[in-house]
Amino acid sequence: MAKPKPLTKEMILSAMDKTKSVRAAARYLNCSYVHLKMYMKMYKDENGVSLFEIHKNQSGKGIPKFLSVSHHNKKEPAILDVIEGRVDASHFNPQKLKYRMITEGYLKEECANCGFHERRVSDYKIPLIMNFKDGNKQHYGLNNVEMLCYNCYYLMVGDVFDNKQIEGLEDHKPTYNSQVDWELDDYTKQRLLELGLDKPEPKDDGSEFISRL
Repeated sequence: MAKPKPLTKEMILSAMDKTKSVRAAARYLNCSYVHLKMYMKMYKDENGVSLFEIHKNQSGKGIPKFLSVSHHNKKEPAILDVIEGRVDASHFNPQKLKYRMITEGYLKEECANCGFHERRVSDYKIPLIMNFKDGNKQHYGLNNVEMLCYNCYYLMVGDVFDNKQIEGLEDHKPTYNSQVDWELDDYTKQRLLELGLDKPEPKDDGSEFISRL
């Protein structure tokens, strides 16, 4: 039996940023609720409040009602309406649809071809691309969508990067001078800011010597 993986504070904060409850965070991290709860009680914010207390959300605030299925609420989740074609997928953000399909268990957050699921340390993301087998990006049927890692997508579907991006990556010039046209989503930008990796360079105009007291 595999030993449960340790969870760092950074990993948990990333999951909290993407979810509305501890149970949803456990699904995001692919671990049990009990395992996550143990670590969340261990880590605290700057005010000494545990991450578990901050994120437990017993009232269900911010969680859509169709996710709180009970004996008296048999309404189908909206994501299922999209998957089964009853609702036009163009009304939704593709990234949110992919995230919902993963967190609600319709898709595994791993490559469907080779099983790759390693996460990057800096922001806990997995390099996966949603592939639409029939080429129709509005068709979210479970027999039509799959998650592929960059390598398998390149081998089985097509290029991951365009020529301009590849030229920028391979150019002899320093990376910061390359003209690769990257577009970061709001979540990634926020995580970079929190990690101190997207802060502007300090000005060398003498202002750094002025007292702020």
